[in-house]
Amino acid sequence: QVQLVESGGGLVQAGGSLRLSCATSGRTFSSAAMAWFRQAPGKEREFVTAISGSGNAGNTDYADSVKGRFAISRDNAQNTLYLQMNSLKPEDTAVYYCAAANVPFAVRAAGLYAYWGQGTQVTVSS
Repeated sequence: QVQLVESGGGLVQAGGSLRLSCATSGRTFSSAAMAWFRQAPGKEREFVTAISGSGNAGNTDYADSVKGRFAISRDNAQNTLYLQMNSLKPEDTAVYYCAAANVPFAVRAAGLYAYWGQGTQVTVSS
């Protein structure tokens, strides 16, 4: 059974940092693109960042709203995806989801991600 389990969310003050983790099991995703999406209350799920699978130079892509503040990385040996979030803003408040694609390229379209975690809440207070 494939599982993606996020952790590391919580409550932080504006300007603070959090590091999210996404542990995968049930199959190997090292060659697959992985990503983080988020969904704020009353809003649609939105793309945050993605990283390509091995063999694609670890290419990354970031939404403009998080570029320069967030960093995605992966440890294929540990089957874990990370999201380092710095300089957090109240508008970053959302449930954050990790996802794994069936393609190796860092893509933004949620429909290309076949596997999803249950989400972890991030709340940034002003």
